[in-house]
Amino acid sequence: MAILKFRVYFEEDDSIYRDVAVRHTQTFVQLHQIILKAYEFDSKHQATFYRSNDNWQRGREISLEKYDKPYKVPPLLMAETNIGSEIFDPNQKFIYVYDFVKNWSFLVELINVSKEEGGKLEYPAVIKSEGIPPLSTAPRVSSATNSPRLKKNTT
Repeated sequence: MAILKFRVYFEEDDSIYRDVAVRHTQTFVQLHQIILKAYEFDSKHQATFYRSNDNWQRGREISLEKYDKPYKVPPLLMAETNIGSEIFDPNQKFIYVYDFVKNWSFLVELINVSKEEGGKLEYPAVIKSEGIPPLSTAPRVSSATNSPRLKKNTT
């Protein structure tokens, strides 16, 4: 079984990151939950992933649920979407947004694919932590949507 290792950067400071590992058959709900655990966030808020490219443009949405907002294309749902089904590139990227009010944004990049080795870990798992995570209860000073690194796909 393939193990996918992702590096999850805090969008506003890429010296803060968490490496997480998931099975390719696990869903985006499980990736969402391990990111929350890795950054010590609660699970009380809305969340979504966007398939992305090397320029960190937002593509197809993979959402926790269908929210009351306009969509160009209906989103995929996290619970119904296996992570492996959305890997199209050896360095596949996703943008993860948590809490649409505070707009916590994370850049999620595939950094390794390997075979599972003899049950050493229970997946999903946090493999590495660098930097102090932002406090999810702290008020936001800036909006990640205005960040030069994140670009909305306008096509």
